[in-house]
Amino acid sequence: MKFSTKHLILINLLILFGFLAMSISSKETLLKEGQLVLLELVPIDPRSLMQGDYMRLEYAIAQRKYGEVYGKQGYVVIRLDEDGVGEAQRYQQDKLPLEPGEILLPYRNSEWDTDIGANSYFFQEGREDDFAEARYGGLRVDDDGNSVLAGLYNEERQLIE
Repeated sequence: MKFSTKHLILINLLILFGFLAMSISSKETLLKEGQLVLLELVPIDPRSLMQGDYMRLEYAIAQRKYGEVYGKQGYVVIRLDEDGVGEAQRYQQDKLPLEPGEILLPYRNSEWDTDIGANSYFFQEGREDDFAEARYGGLRVDDDGNSVLAGLYNEERQLIE
């Protein structure tokens, strides 16, 4: 049997679709089983006129004080308060040490900001007033620090639907 270019393309496509399916499945599992962590949002312009109904997200725990440098990437260790809102405890380069009740979130620094997770949220056209009330980003986080944005929450920590 002669192995042709068509066979090679088909095999590559099957591998690609397999990786995509695994990625989607892991995100779905994280959404169902991950721990909900609310992170306070920093007030910014709530909409992007160029991209339609879209909201740029920036988290309060990612705000750097002048002169603080933590390295290009690492982990911010957070602890949840009694309302489920994450408060930064420290920045560290490795996953350990980690005390009971602490949660890891990976960060990446750039010249302009610190990225700790999803930095945008698209919503249905005409709902800008509802999402302008967003005060918290709700992330689902696993033990390794992987996170998925589960939704936006208002001041009373209720999911905006």
